[in-house]
Amino acid sequence: MWRFLFAQTQEAVPPEVSNTAQNGGAPSATPSPWTSMLPMILAFIAIMYFLMIRPQQKREKERREMLNSLQKGDKVITSGGMYGTIVDISEDKVTLRVDDKVEIDFIKGAVAQVVSRTSGGETQKKK
Repeated sequence: MWRFLFAQTQEAVPPEVSNTAQNGGAPSATPSPWTSMLPMILAFIAIMYFLMIRPQQKREKERREMLNSLQKGDKVITSGGMYGTIVDISEDKVTLRVDDKVEIDFIKGAVAQVVSRTSGGETQKKK
């Protein structure tokens, strides 16, 4: 009979309590939830970097190079959709000829695309 009662109490007691009793009253160490979540958080940050941040930096670098390589005679399209030929260029300003005797000043950052480039008097279309 005592064996039966002892077996039932052993089954009813959770393992943490029985481990505490075996360790002399010290509670057993449970793993921190951060140890299992940390690799997932780091993987998420790495995925965000390679899928969002890195491509944006690459596009920005290409745009900076395009703006720095502008020269007189290049045919460009502005972000507003204005098509013209560069007749004057300075550090932060571009003057476009959009029609005969019609020239408009834009900030350099307004140039969205180079349609064709002029190098040494020859016009080269951008592919």
